[in-house]
Order: sequence, then structure tokens, then C-alpha cells
Amino acid sequence: MDSSTLPSGHQFVSEQIRPVGGSFDTGRMVTGEPGLPQRFRWRKREYEVANVLETWKATGACHHGSSEQYVRRHWFRVETTDGSEMRIYFDRQPRPGANKKRWWLATVRPASGEE
Repeated sequence: MDSSTLPSGHQFVSEQIRPVGGSFDTGRMVTGEPGLPQRFRWRKREYEVANVLETWKATGACHHGSSEQYVRRHWFRVETTDGSEMRIYFDRQPRPGANKKRWWLATVRPASGEE
């Protein structure tokens, strides 16, 4: 995703978020999908998910040469309780040395009046 493909009003972020323990949506986890954290910290502030607006998966080819496709990222477009809209993703295979950083904020459209 680059600035030419950003939804109107969104800012590109690409920063790690830190889920608040005990706030995961366990219903999704039963099916083997990541449970979206209902609360998370970003830039020293805590956010709470008010609504999940959309979900989708991004797939990619096998890294070992087969023709199989694997889910690489689980995407969530959410609205937070402060009115911001955020695109969050769960990285199924974090990069080596990334210290298991799995949850990322890709873009944000701040709530009206915030920047």
C-alpha cells in the first residue's frame, strides 16, 4: 500500500500496535483465525474497537516453490470508540528478527477534529 492507494483522509502508518491482554475476540480463534484485540496501544495511547467494518485475507505463494497459496495477513477495517477508522493487520509469518511483531496499524483516518 502506498499513498496513491490510500482511502480518502487516511494516513499511512505501518507501525506495530500492542494488544491489551485479555481483550482478544476468542470467537474467531476457534476457527484458527487471529482474534482481533478489542483494545490496543499505539503511540502511548490506548484505543478500543467499537465496530469491525470489514475483514479480508491476503494470500501469497509458497516460499518453497510449490503452487500452493497461503494466508499471509488477516486484515481488519475498524472504527474505534473515538471515531477514528483504522486498518489493522495480523502478520501470520513475522520477519526473522522481528521479535514476533504480529499486529500492525497500516492506516488511520483520525476522528473529526484530530490530527
